[in-house]
Amino acid sequence: MTDTNPASEKIALITGASRGLGAALAEALAARGWHILAVARTTGALEELDDRIRAAGGSATLAPMDVTNPEAMIQMVKAVMTRWGGVDFWAHTAIHAAPLSPAAHIDPGDFQKSVDLNVSATQGLIALIEPLLRGRQGQALFLDDPHVATRFFGSYGATKAAQIALARSWQAENEKLGPRIHVETPAPMPTAIRARFFPGEDRDALTPCRTEAMRILDRILDGQSRH
Repeated sequence: MTDTNPASEKIALITGASRGLGAALAEALAARGWHILAVARTTGALEELDDRIRAAGGSATLAPMDVTNPEAMIQMVKAVMTRWGGVDFWAHTAIHAAPLSPAAHIDPGDFQKSVDLNVSATQGLIALIEPLLRGRQGQALFLDDPHVATRFFGSYGATKAAQIALARSWQAENEKLGPRIHVETPAPMPTAIRARFFPGEDRDALTPCRTEAMRILDRILDGQSRH
């Protein structure tokens, strides 16, 4: 993790920043003058994100890491605390979307990957990142999904519901003292994950990720989002 930006900048940490809404949030915040800490496993996609951010006049620090690796996340948080003393905003968009399957036939390996990323990693990140947010009176964002109780979505749905339950508990616990936690439900977007869930869907009818990113950030940054 290297950069030359001053510590006085607004700092946004995006876990799951390489594609989809995570990348769109990173670009939208960078366009507002925020410095982006972009975390994802795919180095190539992060570099493409960095190219777009810099071409638009923004700045980013890339962290090609796996959020399910506790040691890597501990090192990242230490580096962020040393360099900036905290973060102003954390958006957690990393997700494992297991293949659709009847509940009785869910692949154990896919289910474990869903638990590891969607639940266990989320809990670990909350514990690690809370001090970073408190250091700058920051805010955090989680994304809900209405498909958690839909047929064949058992693996994704159960672990996504658990993730949001964690987020809402954290939200309630910090309502008075902060950090402020937001849970938003994005409109359907033409992401790679949605394409796997809904093959053949008319993607032109979906809301662009950039549009949703700007809408969500307008609500949060303008203080209009409600617990």
